Amino acid sequence: MNYDDLIKYLPLFMIVFPIVGALITGTTKENNDRLRNPLAFIISLISAAAMVLIIFNYYHFGGWELPLHQIAPGLEIKLRVDPLAAIFGGTAAILWFFSVTYSIGYMAHEHNRRRYYVFYLLSLGMTMGIALAANLLTLYLFYEFLTIFTYPLVVHEGDDEAKKSGVKYLVYSFIGAGLILIGLIITYGQMGTLEFARGGIVDLSTGSLTMWRFTFLCFLFGFGVKAAVMPLHAWLPAAMVAPTPVSALLHAVAVVKSGVFGTLRAMYSVFGITALLGLQMGYFVAGFISLTILVASIIAMQQDELKKRLAYSTISQLGYITLGAALFNVIGLTGGLLHIINHALLKITLFFCAGAIITVTGKKKISELNGVGKRMPLTMLAFAIASIGMIGIPPVNGFISKWYLIQGSLEGEAWIFVAVLIGSALLNAAYFLPIVTAAFFKKGNFLSPGGIEAPPAMLIPILVLVAGCLLVGSNLQWTVPYFENIADYLFFTGGN
Repeated sequence: MNYDDLIKYLPLFMIVFPIVGALITGTTKENNDRLRNPLAFIISLISAAAMVLIIFNYYHFGGWELPLHQIAPGLEIKLRVDPLAAIFGGTAAILWFFSVTYSIGYMAHEHNRRRYYVFYLLSLGMTMGIALAANLLTLYLFYEFLTIFTYPLVVHEGDDEAKKSGVKYLVYSFIGAGLILIGLIITYGQMGTLEFARGGIVDLSTGSLTMWRFTFLCFLFGFGVKAAVMPLHAWLPAAMVAPTPVSALLHAVAVVKSGVFGTLRAMYSVFGITALLGLQMGYFVAGFISLTILVASIIAMQQDELKKRLAYSTISQLGYITLGAALFNVIGLTGGLLHIINHALLKITLFFCAGAIITVTGKKKISELNGVGKRMPLTMLAFAIASIGMIGIPPVNGFISKWYLIQGSLEGEAWIFVAVLIGSALLNAAYFLPIVTAAFFKKGNFLSPGGIEAPPAMLIPILVLVAGCLLVGSNLQWTVPYFENIADYLFFTGGN
């Protein structure tokens, strides 16, 4: 097998390798951390390296497809490397490596560690399947498996609260999946295919406009469950009972981003910009999402539990991505695409910081964190930088995506969305900055000497990721030109 053949099968490797790694991990003894931890580390590292190789080959030689199994004409299990796959797959695979590394420190004294790593790696394989899906059917199958394999992670603690949260997670997820399935059936019935295509596959002249609007709403709200669009968001704050690396997985990398990714696929790879404009639902979607952005931020201000405040922050921030897509111009979509990476980096850093605080101090509430910056200065400095990025202040990376979103709103003469974005930034400041000021400038009960940080396996990922937030934010040439090109690619109209 030559190099070209190896590259061709890398998308399949991205799915199969973590699954095989999970099965091997499952054969280790429960207390054999000396074998299991390096094994999980190596599996996630190789997966990240393989995804980087896929992205490298895509940008130098173009995308490619890998058919796996045909069920019927137009119904096929198939993988594809294209711009959206590169964004989501690359972000998820690289940050998964950091999550596994962080887990080694965080889970050191937790129970059921073998089960935890097995499902953590299985979830990686399913996420790669979503990212690299070439059509709605393939995406849907991996989307369902991701729900199943993340469920044991949500209920990891095993207490009544975890079990209730797990049930809520499954109920919401399967309702969303049911809506997607309805949209999938209608699309296949009308178009005879479910393939993702540049410019989309939907032809509004086939069937009624009402039917296509209904189909679009099925996809919007179906994928919107995992994207935590209000009022379909309740599962997400409830899932905070899970270990912090799982929270980071849910909020920054896999589950919520799979919902946003599915929304983008439905909008630009199934409907396409021509059909989207024909539906005349852009302002409806943008307005609906704007309410999620603002209401979630207001609720976040009222949360005293740190992880729940971060959870509602996620609900708000995810709305930026969909808002950018719903502006129906290249600048706005560029901002939304940029925020996939920027939010992932910032939010995983914040959750890792929260987990470090819980590990070292045992404190989970914001009201208990006065003075914690003196005890954990590096962790809280990272938290402060990531908070600034979430607000949208340069040179941290959150600034540029919000700048493009505002510019996209101005291009569409949609001043109301400019007000929403500015209002959201102010609300972000209102619920992030008090945590930072209290940590560094208020007296608390942390009387131990300064510099008592989390274990290196937890602290190093935090410091590397927050450095990444600064580097990406201050070197815009690393991201902006590529995302502008991807937005141009998605706005292709020749397919309709």
